[in-house]
This record gives sequence, structure tokens and C-alpha cells, in this order.
Amino acid sequence: MKTNYRNIRVTLLAITVAVSQVWGVNYTAIDLTPGGYYGSLAYGISGTQQVGYGPSLNALLWNGSADSFIDLTPSGFTYSIAYGICGTQQVGAGKDWGIGKTWHALLWAGSAASCVDLHPDGLFDESFAYRTNGTQQVGYGGVEPSSYANLKHALLWSGTAASCVDLHPSGFNSSVARDISGTQQVGYGDDHALLWNGSAESVVDLNPSGFNSSQAYGISGTQQVGSGDGHALLWNGSAESFIDLNPSSFYGSVAYGTNGIQQVGSGGDDDTFFSSNANGRALLWNGSAEDYVDLSEFLPTGFTNSVAYAIDSSGNIIGNALDDGGNYHAILWVVPEPATLLLLGLGGLVFRKSR
Repeated sequence: MKTNYRNIRVTLLAITVAVSQVWGVNYTAIDLTPGGYYGSLAYGISGTQQVGYGPSLNALLWNGSADSFIDLTPSGFTYSIAYGICGTQQVGAGKDWGIGKTWHALLWAGSAASCVDLHPDGLFDESFAYRTNGTQQVGYGGVEPSSYANLKHALLWSGTAASCVDLHPSGFNSSVARDISGTQQVGYGDDHALLWNGSAESVVDLNPSGFNSSQAYGISGTQQVGSGDGHALLWNGSAESFIDLNPSSFYGSVAYGTNGIQQVGSGGDDDTFFSSNANGRALLWNGSAEDYVDLSEFLPTGFTNSVAYAIDSSGNIIGNALDDGGNYHAILWVVPEPATLLLLGLGGLVFRKSR
């Protein structure tokens, strides 16, 4: 008989997630701010690595600890930001006064010297890359540089500036692609959450019926996450499939990332959550509004406002938290090793069976 190892892996992952919910996982929060820095921000996680940037706008790549950082700022750029990571690729943007004071989408492979400028020169005045699936990258190109009211076009790259595909759908004034998984991309256009499959024509409007606005920020497998009318939302490929993730005790919330099973973001107790990003708490959901974990409970003493931006396949989470001095710190929430959880879970299953 042929062993179906794929089904075994899926079953073990499901048991691991189930055990983490039943037994209650105590996350360890690690401050990734390097020594000598007064703050830092992080937005992406993949495997053992995380990306973000320092207070001087220098893109950073970590390997799970504050002192493991690598400065990704490439030669010729004054500023840089890293926003997404998958496998060996990191993406973000860089800016230098010598190139018209505009942001250029950038792609790295673990070092400053590996940087590739993705900016489609002649087509857009500025560009930014938010996420990568390891081979392709997504973001936007702007037609009015350095303007808050910038008209943007969602873009998809395959490792070079020349490979740029314009995802901007017909009938929309502005669009941005925020994440990618497999052949699909998510983002938003004119306050409607959007889902693409590699082309402008493939766009699916995810804005739920009755909602004034929505945005999609993350995707993994069949799940898409974002927000709509101030509530964190979860979709499965269509507007009708949406699930409102806003816990009943929260004034508002937003979901930024998913690993295909769980979702992360933040929630707030009152309207200051939206007006000034105050009183926010990093949240982890398990697919429904009331099945959530308040990640702020695991923060070190002295941290208040927090947000989670991304979660990897093992359940480790990256985000930021505000210290008493008003500075944001990159925070890595680490779960126990899956093998440990699995042993606990299997032990619990055996114990219950023996009774």
C-alpha cells in the first residue's frame, strides 16, 4: 500500500494547530530592535527570517534576534524599507535624492549587494514592492511622485523591472497590490478589496454587499484577509464568502496577514484606534470573531500599542509595539516548536482514549 505522506503532513499540521488552541500556547515576544537603535519596524516573516527597517529608514533583515540583523540598504540609495519576505527573497523600496526623490521598488536576496531595482522607468514616477511569493513580487507604481493623493496602479513583477505587469483594472481610478500567494494577488482599488490571478482582466471585487469600503492586505492558499467598514474580514475567494472577524468586545479591527489557517492583525477598544492608531492590540484569529488570542498579553513590560502584520506556516508572528518613550519596536512572537506541541497533543489524545 502506498503511503500518502501529503495527507499525513496535513493531518499533523491540523493536530498541531488544534493542540495550540486547546492547550493554550504561551507566545514568547522578542524585541528585534538592534542595540544602538531607539526603535524599529517589522512587517514580514518567512522561515527563520524577518524584515523591516530602522529609524533612519534602513532596510533590515533579521534571523530571529536583535543582534542578527543585516542592513539591506543598497549602494546609491539614501533610504530603504523592507516589507515582505519569502524564501530567499526580500522586497520593499529605496529612495535617493539622486533619482528624483522618488521611491523605487527593490528586490533583495539576503544582502545589500544583491539588490535589484524593480522600478519600471518611463512607465511610472515611483514604485513600491510589498510582498513576494519567492519568485514574483507585488506592489504599485505611481503616476504622481510623492503625492498623498497619488494615483497608483497595482503591479506584478517576476524579478526584473522589465517583467512588470500592470494589474490595474478597468474602471478604477487607483489600485494597489499588497500580497501574493501562488498565482493570486490581493489588494484594493477605489476602496474595494480586490483579488487577481495574474492579470488586470482577472480581477474579482471582494467588497461585500452593503459595505461602503474594504481593503485586502494578505493572502495564503484560499484565504484572503483585510478590513471592511472598520472590521477585520476574512474571505475565501468571493465577496459573498466574507467572515467578519471583529470580536464583540472590540470597537474596530483589521487583519493584515494569514498563513492559510490563522489570521493576524489588530483591534481597538474605541475610535482612537482609527483616528490615531492608539489603544491597538495585536490579535491572532482562528477563523472566527470570537476565536482569537490577544497577543499584547505576551509583550514585555513597558509596551502598549501593538499590531501584528504577518504569520508564517509555523505560527510565528511579526509586528510592532510601542514603548513608553513613544518609539515602535519590531516584535517577533514565537510559538513553541511544532514537535513539542504535537507530542503534547498526542499525549492528550492517548490520555483521553485510555479513560
